[in-house]
Amino acid sequence: MPPKRTLVVLISTGLVAGCAVGPDYQRPEISLSERFLGQAAVEKRPEGSNSNVVDGWAGFADPQLTRFVTLALQQNLDLAQASARIVQARAGLGAADAALLPSGSVNGQTARAYQSVETPLGQILDATPGFDRYGSSYEANLSASWELDVFGGLRRGREAALAEYQASQAGVAAIRLAVAAQAADIYISIRGLQTRIAIAQRQVQTQQKLLTTIELLQGQGLAAELQVHQARGALAQVRASVPVLETGLEAAMNALDVLLGAQPGTYRAELTALEAIPVTPPIAASGTPGDLLRRRPDLIVAERRLAASNARIGAAIAEYYPKFSLSGLVGSATSVSGGNLFGSGASQMSGMLGLRWRLFDFGRIDAQIERARGQEAEQLATYRLAVLRATEDVENAFTALVKREQQAAVLEQGVNSLGRARQAAFEAYQQGIVSLIGVLQADDNLLRATDARAQAQTESARAGVAAFKALGGDWSAAETLAAN
Repeated sequence: MPPKRTLVVLISTGLVAGCAVGPDYQRPEISLSERFLGQAAVEKRPEGSNSNVVDGWAGFADPQLTRFVTLALQQNLDLAQASARIVQARAGLGAADAALLPSGSVNGQTARAYQSVETPLGQILDATPGFDRYGSSYEANLSASWELDVFGGLRRGREAALAEYQASQAGVAAIRLAVAAQAADIYISIRGLQTRIAIAQRQVQTQQKLLTTIELLQGQGLAAELQVHQARGALAQVRASVPVLETGLEAAMNALDVLLGAQPGTYRAELTALEAIPVTPPIAASGTPGDLLRRRPDLIVAERRLAASNARIGAAIAEYYPKFSLSGLVGSATSVSGGNLFGSGASQMSGMLGLRWRLFDFGRIDAQIERARGQEAEQLATYRLAVLRATEDVENAFTALVKREQQAAVLEQGVNSLGRARQAAFEAYQQGIVSLIGVLQADDNLLRATDARAQAQTESARAGVAAFKALGGDWSAAETLAAN
């Protein structure tokens, strides 16, 4: 077979077969258990009136929490940065698509030249009859070129660009989930701190009354000086706790403002009123560990980057093989003396089949392939580690949620018991059985238990937020990635 026909057959076969060198990507199999360790305990939690947690942040049944989460998703600057990265990845995908298509260009030029008769060439030309020292030339061309992706290097490059684009989409979803969870977490912390500050202020009032009562009794010789000092110490301790709580509240409010992309103090007026600590809704449809691979956007990011690194191996291997290209030119060129620029005599055209082959560069290609394989191995380890850490997040969040709710339930029983004890002390005081000191001490014990319960309720709600985030929120990878 003649060489030209052999070359044509090779190109045609490659194009028809659509082959692409390098390994085809397959998602790695990861062995996971059928259920989370803490799933049964979470699903046995008491059913409440709120909706399921996987339905969104509205499941916490707190309109302000939902509002601040919505504002965070609209205004957060970290999210704005991630959205800008999607634009960059989309541009990279567009460039990879364009590399598979022919490219064309139009160019033209005009020139005006003057030849001096003092130069050796000018002296020779001057002796020529009809010599004109001034000359003009014009040229206009339309050219096109196309690299034939016979061995699939460009297609592997597009696979990598597509995977990176999908990873950037999932990355934005991961940041959205993180921002929303952080907004909810900060809001819950604010409500918990406000509740604790109110309790501490009531404790200050109670301890002040207790100190005043003991001082009066001590003045009458009915109380020892030791009791006065003990009451003063207890009052100072309670008073000292208030600035600490207020400092935490200020920091939390400032953090929420910055998370919303606003100057500290912007939304503080909306949080002034004391509101109840949100309650975590039921989590009845937590799914299985395997569902995390499809539901958690950070795992989608790791998996898509693994796919991109796999495609880059093929792109590197394609450098072993020759690259073919077609190019052509149609145009016209003439001088002033030559006639019309677009006349038949001025036309020009050409066609070319190009070949580029790195025959003596295989050492560098080997190094590039090894680097690509090393990057794939790194991304595979990253993906597997991300899966393990995701399951760890869920297990920790489930444990924290269940244990904190158990703690809050026990403290609720303690608050109820101490409330009854305080009522009994007050009734005994009215009957003259106990002194006012006993009533005030019962008040103080009740407030301390109430503060502990508020802490447990806050941490329980925060654990609910962590569980929602760990389970992947309400983001659907299938809908996002299927659009590409």
